[in-house]
Amino acid sequence: MKDHIHGAGRKRIWSVLYTSGNASRDESITCLGTDLHISPVTARLLYNRGYTTPETARLFMTCGEDAWHDPFRMKDMDMAVHRVLEAIREGEKIAIYGDYDVDGVTSVTSLQLYLEGKGAHVMSYIPSRAKEGYGMSMPAMEKLADAGVKLIITVDTGVTANREIAYARELGMDTVVTDHHECHDELPSCVAVVNPHRPDCDYPFKELAGVGVVFKLICACEAGLYGLSKEAAFAQIGGEFIDLVAIGTVADVMPLCDENRFIVSRGLTALEHTKRPGLEALLDAISGNGTVRPASGVAAAKPRRKVNAGLVGYGIAPRINAAGRISHAMKAVNLLLASSEAEAIPLAEELCSINTQRQAEENRIAEQAYRMIEDQLAEAANPPGVLVLEDDGWIQGIVGIVASRITEKYGLPSILISFDGAVMADPSEDDIGKGSGRSVKGLNLVDALADSRELLLRFGGHELAAGLTVRRGNVQAFREKINEYASQYLTPEMTAVRYEAECEVRMEELTMTLAQEIEVLEPFGVSNPQPVFMLKNAVVQKVIPMGNGKHTKLALYADGYMMQAVWFGMPASRLPVVVGDTADVLFQLNINEYQGVRSLQMILQDVRMSEDYIRACHIEENRFKEIIAGAILSPSENVMPTRDDIACVYTLLRGDARLGYHTFMVRDLLSRIKTGGGTLNYVKLRLCLRILDQLGVCSIRESGDGVFVFDVNFSAPKTNVESAPLYQQLKAQRTEA
Repeated sequence: MKDHIHGAGRKRIWSVLYTSGNASRDESITCLGTDLHISPVTARLLYNRGYTTPETARLFMTCGEDAWHDPFRMKDMDMAVHRVLEAIREGEKIAIYGDYDVDGVTSVTSLQLYLEGKGAHVMSYIPSRAKEGYGMSMPAMEKLADAGVKLIITVDTGVTANREIAYARELGMDTVVTDHHECHDELPSCVAVVNPHRPDCDYPFKELAGVGVVFKLICACEAGLYGLSKEAAFAQIGGEFIDLVAIGTVADVMPLCDENRFIVSRGLTALEHTKRPGLEALLDAISGNGTVRPASGVAAAKPRRKVNAGLVGYGIAPRINAAGRISHAMKAVNLLLASSEAEAIPLAEELCSINTQRQAEENRIAEQAYRMIEDQLAEAANPPGVLVLEDDGWIQGIVGIVASRITEKYGLPSILISFDGAVMADPSEDDIGKGSGRSVKGLNLVDALADSRELLLRFGGHELAAGLTVRRGNVQAFREKINEYASQYLTPEMTAVRYEAECEVRMEELTMTLAQEIEVLEPFGVSNPQPVFMLKNAVVQKVIPMGNGKHTKLALYADGYMMQAVWFGMPASRLPVVVGDTADVLFQLNINEYQGVRSLQMILQDVRMSEDYIRACHIEENRFKEIIAGAILSPSENVMPTRDDIACVYTLLRGDARLGYHTFMVRDLLSRIKTGGGTLNYVKLRLCLRILDQLGVCSIRESGDGVFVFDVNFSAPKTNVESAPLYQQLKAQRTEA
């Protein structure tokens, strides 16, 4: 494991999953490659993911129906199916009660479409995030009872709603819970609790999304209605909903292995060819920057991008989520339920507009939070370990996203508390704020909140993400308490930026065949990340700014091969390397298609100077100091400056000075000289700079950290290079051949 620092000063730690040397592991990887007819690199990727035998690896790569498990293996599924089918037969009114995120929206939509298709009398209910908050509530139960509901089916929620479900029973309503969240010790008392996380459930795959559990219920109902096998039930009904199930699974960041991999793989294919008007309109709106352009007429619709997990995660999901964050999630449900283009297009455009509002509000909150953090850091004698911020005007549905951005930017756990809606008149110590927090790997946020439980009204969540409720009067005490906790458990390693490479590769291994094999491993996500590789000792041949300077393209040379690399979001001015440097790079291998031509390129994740190169630089620096101190120059050393060498350096510095630049780094200056065709090396350049300073045509001094400050004397008289004391010293230090 190696580390280095650049950028905002946070330590950046690289680690590698696979390194050679373990005989048993290497033999298994060789067997994978031989049996599956794949490259050694792809075999390493499969081994890293836990597919250590040809049989398990083949099952993963083919992504076949063997991964589809019998839904009736889920505890209480038979009772759930019996009650749902009974409600359909008896014409009872069914309410689907869901959550306001993408998982909840796709769950509600899928189940409503299925039940309506079977002739059920059904309605859907999703609480308002701002007015009702998460999960089931007593007032909501009363609304459903007043509406004549006899059966509630919860989706992506309900497993901890013991009181609310008991109240629903008092009001004459049965409940079937479908959920995927962790269970409390006591399950709700109801008709059925269908949740693979139940301790007494032996379902073979525990990591289904909420919509995945709903999908299992749909398939089980289909099997129960018609006496079908699990395979036949899926074949008959699965294709109608698998696009929605894939969206919810990806959006909820579920592990893309086992059954989820099967669902998402099939679902993305279905989504790419969807005939669902709402999804068609949303995909067109994403391509059209928020506006659905007609397919006919003066302007043809823009072609859609290839649908993959990335498009779902960064295109579709944020727009569906935005409805629940700052409006109401039923708008997203209505889009997905739309039965015509005319109905779908305005809804898709509205979701895009809401998402634009969400982005603007998110940026406003983030900029305000950054200023608050900078003030905290400037004023604090001891910098905080957990950033706790509060405001009266922050939208509760957005603070969690901003907390993620803050934790990523500063490398510290963060908690943002909103008192939006809590302030009726003047702020009061009793005002109740709702907060959302994000943590770094190694510091369990729920444990940290538990340490402050006496100051909180409520809290819960996971290791890296949690929510809380707190009175205004307790915020400062909470801030101090949780920072006391962090001072004991938060370490510098936890705040570092971490990169994990699959394995080290050579440039010659980066082939089109490998890139195509990697594509077979899609879809990528949790438990199946897009592979990142490490390449060592690559020489930077070219640096080319892209995208108005926002991105950078590099030409890298290693092992006798050249390849193009792109670093998105990294301006050339901030690169940690320059032309001529030898670097180690972390990258993803990508097939770039342009004008019908497919070529390989690296997508850079991080870059650092290689250890061998750093050692060589230290050797050169030490040699320069030895020469200045009077060391003998051997005939083979190319360090004696010529008049042309000195003139070349002077010309560059003079040009910079005329443009108002008066600092440089030697590596940068050397890179510019080499780019221009010069042949100077580090030692010779340092000697040239010293001679120019002695001649009085430039004043040059080192200010620290490798930065030199210079000024050019434009009125200096012409002078002879040989008049510089250092030049005469160097002549005297040369030995004869």
